[in-house]
Amino acid sequence: MDRNRAFSPNEQNRLRHMSQPLIDSLRRALAANPDDLPLRLHLAGLLLDAGDRSSAVAELATVLVGEPGNPAALELMGRALDGPARQPETAQPDAARDAVREQPTEHPAAPASFDWTAAEEQLGVDVPPMFVGSTETTGEPAYDVERPVLRLADVGGMTQAKQRLEASFLAPLRNPELRRMYHKSLRGGLLMYGPPGCGKTFLARALAGELQAGFLSVQITDVLDPMLGNSEHNVHELFQAARQAAPCVLFFDEVDALGQRRSQTRNSALRGTVNQLLTELDGVEQDNDGVFVLAATNQPWDVDPALRRPGRFDRTVLVLPPDEPAREAIFRHHLRQRPIAGIDTTRLAKRTDGLSGADIAYACELAAEQALLDSVATGEPRPIGMPDLEQALAGLAPSIGPWLETARNLVAFGEDDGTYAELRKYLKRAGRL
Repeated sequence: MDRNRAFSPNEQNRLRHMSQPLIDSLRRALAANPDDLPLRLHLAGLLLDAGDRSSAVAELATVLVGEPGNPAALELMGRALDGPARQPETAQPDAARDAVREQPTEHPAAPASFDWTAAEEQLGVDVPPMFVGSTETTGEPAYDVERPVLRLADVGGMTQAKQRLEASFLAPLRNPELRRMYHKSLRGGLLMYGPPGCGKTFLARALAGELQAGFLSVQITDVLDPMLGNSEHNVHELFQAARQAAPCVLFFDEVDALGQRRSQTRNSALRGTVNQLLTELDGVEQDNDGVFVLAATNQPWDVDPALRRPGRFDRTVLVLPPDEPAREAIFRHHLRQRPIAGIDTTRLAKRTDGLSGADIAYACELAAEQALLDSVATGEPRPIGMPDLEQALAGLAPSIGPWLETARNLVAFGEDDGTYAELRKYLKRAGRL
């Protein structure tokens, strides 16, 4: 097809009708392989022949970002912007090239880089934004790595969870000779699970501080991206940042949202993200030495089973609602910067069995609110007292009830492969089984 020829409106309509199935097919192919520039260039030519200049400009812009000197793309872009076609000199015989040079031209040749703003104004439409990977590096880390000052000693109570963390990470790390003697590997990750609001993130920060390591916390919004392939790239960048900052704790919060069972999702992009996470955990292309991978979830039964295989999140820690010493420490933490009088944290800890750390924090907030309102009403500031906290606790139901019910159903009626043996023991002690 001669693309230098101008088509009449009737011819353009006929071409549009004939080319539409092929255009749709090419677009589907590009959705699966967006980096195929020759295919994108072919699509741009068909769009231009069909009279869809704005879509052609968008496709050509992507080609020119990837290959700024592509002669075919420059020629089509010149046509799309009503400029003269720019022919590569190597494509013409010597005599024809000389004849072209001798003929005066009314317009300059299309430049290698375009004024996109002017192009949009000329076409009367906005060229849609496009994402292309940049090969430039600024030298700055893509993610901020924290240096926590917390230690496990700062975590009140939770003795069982801390002992499990000691066995999994700290003891082998502190005794390298014994680790070599017993061939104890530091590879793999640790999954903390349990009801919400019980301190899983706090424990992860304390572990990083205990290891004197960096801490990189990952939320689902740090990874998922609507553009094809970007989510996998983000996972890789996170692991790269952790490797460069080693020793470093890489912590995935709410990992069930990021690493959910692939059999339960129809989103191909999310399945690709899980695959990339598995690859990075295995350290296929990079060594994960010095990278301690932790994850937390309230729904461990929704995590893809492949993430639980040896070498990945193969160790688990059940983080239960805070015990009595932990509850007392939580009360002290949330009341220490508030005016108080006559507070008995020991008594409060004894009467709050079954409350999560988040529940206790909320009770302290309600008590402070009541004291503030009374101070406003009387015009005389007063401290927070035991009656304020007892009133707040009287109307507060444990928030972990729905989680415990779900866990009970899973343990009682689901397949028992031993994964939730510790959870089963807790539910029996709590009278839930």
